[in-house]
Amino acid sequence: MGSLGDFVGSWPNITGFLGCSRQALFTRSFRSRCLFAGGLTLVALLFAAIFYSRQNLLAASPQAYLYLEVGGTLLCYCYAANALVRFRGTHDRTALILSFGFALSGIIETIGYFGFNELLNAGTLVISKVPLGWMVSRTLLGVLLLAALAVDRYMPTARKPSKETAAVLLVVALAAYLTSAAFLAAPAAPVANAENILSRPWDLLPAALYLVAAVCFRQRIKNDKDKKSSASLFDYALLMVASLNVICHVSAAFSRQLFDGPFFLAELSKTFSYMVMLAGALLDQARLFEQVRTMAVSDPLTGLANYRRLISVLEAELDRSRRTQRPFCVLLLDMDGLKLINDQFGHLTGSRALVRIGKVLRSHSRAIDTPARYGGDEFALVLPEAGKDIATRVVTRIRERLAAQTEAPALSVSAGVAAFPEDGDTAEKLLGVADRALYIMKHGGRSSVQNLARIAACL
Repeated sequence: MGSLGDFVGSWPNITGFLGCSRQALFTRSFRSRCLFAGGLTLVALLFAAIFYSRQNLLAASPQAYLYLEVGGTLLCYCYAANALVRFRGTHDRTALILSFGFALSGIIETIGYFGFNELLNAGTLVISKVPLGWMVSRTLLGVLLLAALAVDRYMPTARKPSKETAAVLLVVALAAYLTSAAFLAAPAAPVANAENILSRPWDLLPAALYLVAAVCFRQRIKNDKDKKSSASLFDYALLMVASLNVICHVSAAFSRQLFDGPFFLAELSKTFSYMVMLAGALLDQARLFEQVRTMAVSDPLTGLANYRRLISVLEAELDRSRRTQRPFCVLLLDMDGLKLINDQFGHLTGSRALVRIGKVLRSHSRAIDTPARYGGDEFALVLPEAGKDIATRVVTRIRERLAAQTEAPALSVSAGVAAFPEDGDTAEKLLGVADRALYIMKHGGRSSVQNLARIAACL
């Protein structure tokens, strides 16, 4: 009877859980259907544009094609240089492989550009012939995209960057050799057959390579989301690049001759993919630079400003206050009993206590204030345009907030205040006065020779 009563009592919870599960499944199913319908719509629009341009003989001039080639080649070189910089800072093997891939693709397209221009000027250009440089460069880039995915997933990270660079060079050289040899060993050069629906079926090979790469990059982004970690902008850029190159080669497969509508659509897609690649790399690199800058001036445990940032803010505030003749204050706060907390509860709890104090300092600071971790269990707070009365109220509010916390162990801090200009006109003097006031509050008036010696050594 007791088991039956427990089951009946838990029945509302079970039905509620099942209802939430059904709702989540319905939402997921609806989202999948919307994505599938959107994908089909985009594919239909793509083929409609291809066949419309094919039937109406929409054509571009050779000069427009040459301009696109020059622009795409320059973008290749720019991205290759950017990817090398990224690899030097992050040792991202994907960036290194793509750097070589885009550089080789740019070199092949440059050689093809000059040969194409000579044939065009001589009047011997065969518009039904597919440029061999196009096929080699495009296929090679697709192969290297897949190679980058394989290296990132299956090749272990080497301790020495030189070994990774050598391995990447070997992969790139092998891919370039096999791709070039495959096309050079072909019995005949690819020629567009205007009578067939698929005029250039050879372009389906790089299209398939880019499609596989797009699926793999999409899966990698999905795996990052499943791990509760956000995918980088660089990964999204690679997904867009692979997708745009699929569109490029699907369009090229229906091109009857050079400079017709599908051919021009393929060139536009290719050049735009290079733009997306470079823009995504630059934006992600800017994010990495900002992250490094933040890490250089932040304390890794509490997220507050570190000692370097504190001194920089103090120097800037001193310069500003000398110009405006307005006061500012510096607070030094010392956590009470950190050693006892570590001994009784463990060092993880002690670190958690430091984080709790950091959160209180951040939440009770104005936008112009600078809370910082001074070192160990000591914190600092710079209060621009504030006198000692305001600083005293801030200390009282921080102590009251810590005392009101229910999380164990209970926390408290001792504090010392120094004001500009009456307590000093340099960062060293202000920190020294604040440290003496802190020591008086903590130890009841005894001198702080050791703390002053430590501050003088740091400054």
